[in-house]
Amino acid sequence: MSTPFVIESFEEYLSTVRDELPQGRIYFRGQSKLATEGYPLRPSMGRYHYLSKLTLFDRERIEREVLGVFSNHLLTYVHHLPRNDWESLAIAQHHGLPTRFMDWTTNPLVALYFAARETKTDDNDKPLNSAVYVLTSDPVRFSDLAQPSSETIMPVLDTATTPAESAGTWTDLLGNMDPEEDEEEGLSEFLATNEASATPIDEAKKTAAGESPVSPFEITENVIYDPPHVSPRIRAQDGVLLACHQPLQPLEEKDYLEIVISHQAHDDIRRRLDQYGLFDKQLFPDLDGIAKWLKYRVFEIEGKL
Repeated sequence: MSTPFVIESFEEYLSTVRDELPQGRIYFRGQSKLATEGYPLRPSMGRYHYLSKLTLFDRERIEREVLGVFSNHLLTYVHHLPRNDWESLAIAQHHGLPTRFMDWTTNPLVALYFAARETKTDDNDKPLNSAVYVLTSDPVRFSDLAQPSSETIMPVLDTATTPAESAGTWTDLLGNMDPEEDEEEGLSEFLATNEASATPIDEAKKTAAGESPVSPFEITENVIYDPPHVSPRIRAQDGVLLACHQPLQPLEEKDYLEIVISHQAHDDIRRRLDQYGLFDKQLFPDLDGIAKWLKYRVFEIEGKL
C-alpha cells in the first residue's frame, strides 16, 4: 500500500481523482477509519476470528449452510428469486449477513461520502482521519469469468469448419460400422469422443440461463462482481462487490493505495456532497435515507429544509 495523498478539501479530492489516479476502470471504497487503525480491508466474514480455527472445508460448509437458510426465506421478501449463489450472496451482503464479499463502488464521490459522513474518534475523543481506498490490482471480472472461451468452441458435426484430424468425420467414425446398426449409437459415440468440444457450449447455455459455471465458494482469485440491482441502494451507490477467495485475510497492501481524508475537511465535504445531491436521501433511497438526511440537515448542521 502507498499513501501518497492527504486531502484537505473537497476540491483537492476532485483534482486528485482526476489527475493523479491510474487510467482505466477504477474501484473505490470509503472508510471512516484507516486500515492501519483497526479497520483492515477484508470482508465482513473475516471479522469473526473463530473461523480461522476451522478447516477450509468446515468454513465453506458454514458459508453454504448459512446461505442455504437465508435463501429458503427469500421467497417471502423478494419479487424475483436469485438465479445463482452469486446473486443470493449479493442480497445477503446487502442485508448485513457476513459474507466473503466487500463493498466497492465505481463512483469516487460515493466513496468520499462513506469516508467523511461520520467523523470517528479515538479512545481520547480525538477526531480521526478517514480514507478512500483505490483498488490498484486488476481482479478478474465475473462477467469475463462466466463467459466460455471462444477459442475452445468447435462446431460439432461440421466438417466444413472442423479439421478432420482434430475432430474426426462421420466417414471416419462410421466407416467400419454395420449400416444396419442404430444411427443413434454412432451419434452417441461421436459426441463421447468430442466431449471437450461440447463443454464450452454447455457452459454458454448455463450462463444464458442465469446459472454460474463457477461457485463463489470455489474461486481461486479475487473476482469483481457487478450484481444485478437487487435493491435501489446498489444502483444509487454504483456498487460493485469484490468476492475474496481468502475471506479471512485482509487485502495485500500492494493491491491498493490510500487517500487519507483529513478529519478537518469532513464538515466541508459533507456540505459540498449535500449541495451536489450526493448524500443520505440519494444514496439510501428509502425511509432510512430520508430520516438520516433530515437528521443531518436539521439537527447536525441546523440547516434549512
